[in-house]
Amino acid sequence: MKLHALLLLPLALLAGRASAINMVVVEARAAGLKPGMMISSTAPVTLKEGERVTIIGPDGRSVTLRGPYKGIAMRAGTAVQDPKAALAALISTRNDRAKSVGAIRAGANAAKLPDPWLIDISRPGARCVREGDRPIWWRPDDRSSETFTVFPIDRSWRADFQWKAGIDRMAAPALSRLEGVSTFLVRVEGQENAISIQVIPRDVTEPLVLSSWMLERACIQQADAYLRQIEADLARSASPSSKSKGSNP
Repeated sequence: MKLHALLLLPLALLAGRASAINMVVVEARAAGLKPGMMISSTAPVTLKEGERVTIIGPDGRSVTLRGPYKGIAMRAGTAVQDPKAALAALISTRNDRAKSVGAIRAGANAAKLPDPWLIDISRPGARCVREGDRPIWWRPDDRSSETFTVFPIDRSWRADFQWKAGIDRMAAPALSRLEGVSTFLVRVEGQENAISIQVIPRDVTEPLVLSSWMLERACIQQADAYLRQIEADLARSASPSSKSKGSNP
């Protein structure tokens, strides 16, 4: 299914039902809630002091509730934004998030990823990986051969890798010792980069929700790549040639 169809489908399904929308939990520090869980915007939520939950709607809009709290997940009647408005809101959120985490963590000078799911090893920070997928290492400059080494934080083991000239990506090996490791140290070009892995549930597939999830988990470089894809796809779907093709029998 094309990206613009994925963008429109969840919003179209919600047309006329703005009083209650399905939302996905992205972060939860409360009993009975966990990341990836779907809840209705009108579902009752009770949070104790110190508890919190962040949820995302189908248009990518996120809401964080903090305890003590007792009420519905999101106020009734909240309208779902169309894709263009939702994209503009996400870009605004991205810029605000980048300012809050600082230029280095936000990757102000980071290379543009050719695919949102690549793990740039040339810089530190958070990286998002789809549940069940192996990380795909990526480097922005593939002109020469190069080695890099991966360690866990406690340095209890090491794995050495070799880039060949002309190769910019590499699937992480299916090693049991990689399982459950949330933060890696990657030594490349004499520098060690701490990379934390943030797992996104596999059944979260809507582009706007994925982009918002990446922003919530500080995977800003990857969110930027996804936002560029969404923007390009919306532009293509709105172009005269696209409309004329769609009108042909």
